[in-house]
Amino acid sequence: MPDDPSLALQKSVIATLRADAGVSAVVGVRVYDEPPQNVEFPYVRLGQIDLAPLRMSGTCVDADILFSVEAHSRPASGRVEATRIADAVRAALDDAALTVAGHVCEWCQYTAQSVTRAADGRSYVAVIAFQAALSAA
Repeated sequence: MPDDPSLALQKSVIATLRADAGVSAVVGVRVYDEPPQNVEFPYVRLGQIDLAPLRMSGTCVDADILFSVEAHSRPASGRVEATRIADAVRAALDDAALTVAGHVCEWCQYTAQSVTRAADGRSYVAVIAFQAALSAA
């Protein structure tokens, strides 16, 4: 039985970001679903994932998934590093031909981005939002 569309997409997004040269150049291999307790900065983690059905004639034919990727930075240069990481994430995922096990990714598009100071007062977090549509393989 294939994974739920959102879990399958999660696995694909993490693998895609880890394999992307632009993302690797700014965070190395530090791309996580859940970062380790004493994580090294900068890093990327998968943020919110919202799954909704796309229905046709009362039957669910596709999955509409809104998701975000977070870029975490604690640099001396302020929000610059978080913005650079966000740019690399956006380049890796916007209009990407994602391979999603058990599903077909019809499209994946960048929708929005924000960069803010984190609650700790020392870090910055860029949140990059995407929307993807998946159908059964």
